[in-house]
Amino acid sequence: MPRPVSNPPNPWASLHVEWLGEPPPARLEVFEENARTVLSENDSPDLSFRYSLNPYRGCLHGCAYCYARPTHQYLGWGAGTDFDRKVVVKVNAPEVLRRQLCRPSWNRETIAFSGVTDCYQPLEASYGLTRRCLEVCEEFSTPVAVITKGMLVRRDAEILARMARGGLAGAYLSIPFLDDGTARKVEPFASAPSQRFETIRLLSSLGVPTGIAIAPVIPGLNDSEIPRLLERAHAAGARRAFMICLRLPLEVLPVFRERIEEAFPRRAGKILGGIRDVRGGKMNESAFGARMCGSGPRWEAVKKLFEIHSRRLGLNLARPPRTEGEPPPPKFRQSTLFDASGQESFKR
Repeated sequence: MPRPVSNPPNPWASLHVEWLGEPPPARLEVFEENARTVLSENDSPDLSFRYSLNPYRGCLHGCAYCYARPTHQYLGWGAGTDFDRKVVVKVNAPEVLRRQLCRPSWNRETIAFSGVTDCYQPLEASYGLTRRCLEVCEEFSTPVAVITKGMLVRRDAEILARMARGGLAGAYLSIPFLDDGTARKVEPFASAPSQRFETIRLLSSLGVPTGIAIAPVIPGLNDSEIPRLLERAHAAGARRAFMICLRLPLEVLPVFRERIEEAFPRRAGKILGGIRDVRGGKMNESAFGARMCGSGPRWEAVKKLFEIHSRRLGLNLARPPRTEGEPPPPKFRQSTLFDASGQESFKR
């Protein structure tokens, strides 16, 4: 079981405080554990990557819509404020990863950083586990695909750039909102969208293949912003994009509903109705293969909007032919890291 840390490190006293924003008003509890494994393997039809790595459980970003919230219940905690305030740190993650990559059976498949909680949440400034895991992957020439809302990824830009030169790294910034104020209401302690666009610009300037994740699409709240989100990401250097429909597992729904009704009292009915429009009258779809995308005429219109503007901007184009001497790209399952339909597909 995770052990509580009586005097946990304070991320806002680190060298990277300028990338963390303001500290949250609530008290953070930190628990440390020695993990037996850090690579999670999946065979879900919703996810096209096979392996993911999560150095942390729980997430200080506090996003109301986070589909990972129910995972905290396996620890005997709640999916609400416990998920935001009780963070488990896998302190031996780099060492365990090294052991796993040393196995003869490891065939250098792409590792997604992270499949569940954000690998660049504030505690990473103190623990540095994501950075050390990236260094292990670089040593073993194992491709990585990073997705994050955390501006702290800038600290590791040089590592990602080195790996990218060998075709071993790409990064997506999850940016579902244009306006910093709107984002703060729904994902209160994540980096502001304006900062995330600038992070795309920085990584792109260093040669790291980048993209935008419009995740989640919340009908009635941010679906109309898709064209401008794509435009800003493209202007910053992103050349890939994907979107995912909002998921609201049973334990997440009350957290999301409460936040929406408090933050957008006049629009709450429209937003909740929009979700039902793309979920066949329900608030969630739990069937494998349908969890990440919507259905019905409204979702088809959203997909069309995304596809038209992606084509207009030249996003998600096929990779040009390799020149002589260029290293081969990582072996992923499909044509892009995340494909345009909203299905995850860790590939460049």
